[in-house]
Amino acid sequence: MSEISPTARALRTLEILQARPGCTADQLAERLGVTDRAARRYVAILREAGIPVESVRGPYGGYRLGRGVRLPPLVFSAAEALGLVMAVLDGRHAAADNEDPVGSGLGKIIRALPVHVGRQAATMREHARAVPAPWAKPDPEVTSALVEAVGEQRQVRIGYRSAAGNSHTFEVDPWSVVVRYGRWYLLCFAHHADAVRTYRIDRVTSVGKGTRTFETPEGLDPVAVLEENLASGWDHDTRVVFHAPASEVVPWLRPTMGRIEPLDESRCVVVGSTNNPTMYAGEWLAGMPFDFTVEGGPELRAAVAAVAAKLARAVGE
Repeated sequence: MSEISPTARALRTLEILQARPGCTADQLAERLGVTDRAARRYVAILREAGIPVESVRGPYGGYRLGRGVRLPPLVFSAAEALGLVMAVLDGRHAAADNEDPVGSGLGKIIRALPVHVGRQAATMREHARAVPAPWAKPDPEVTSALVEAVGEQRQVRIGYRSAAGNSHTFEVDPWSVVVRYGRWYLLCFAHHADAVRTYRIDRVTSVGKGTRTFETPEGLDPVAVLEENLASGWDHDTRVVFHAPASEVVPWLRPTMGRIEPLDESRCVVVGSTNNPTMYAGEWLAGMPFDFTVEGGPELRAAVAAVAAKLARAVGE
């Protein structure tokens, strides 16, 4: 890990004094993670730079900035700026719209950023199809590299860590970055599989720039394709027959549960796959207000049986 420079710590001291006027040397030292003597040295650096830092003695004393201080302009690192954009997109999907108050404010921040940082932040804002999401934050620099490749329609080689911890590398055509169900996803065409694939961006470990370009499918709806893809390609097959018309089941069905097909006027079937049969049984199926029959696969049938036994035990003999 690289050592933090005295200048960086002096700037951090300035931020602390701006936010908490009256900080003592002890408090500064604690927040900076240094000794009292070092904290005083950073205050001295600010004074040498022409920033008036006053010392007030007494029980309510401490360091504070002098009146009329004109602070330097707000400066973001690339990671800070992209992290801010990602956080806003996570919490408000309308942030890409300049007519939205949050979107308008975000646009002003992006325009104030240095060109090389602002370009990445603006590209991310434009291409990330965001839906509110409360967890699973990927690395901003990795996400930015993918979003940039989406915008340029340029093939990339990604490093990927699977849920089991195995590492892989493969070439993909990145179609879109989508935030859905609490996670950031890369929707892409994977050349090693010769198929559309969805990868969690928080598991992408590297992004290598490629030289080949591609054309994104015309009329692509990234969210719709992502949801269809999320329900396929997992370890355990699922097949559930609902004893209700498809039209009644659809409003209750999460797209990630699978593809729905009518069987007749009173029944339909949902076919898909999952890597978590326990969640599929306990969180999804248990909340469906219809009778259903689990025809497969064996892992889902076992998970449903386990949930049923647990509920039966909960009501006693």
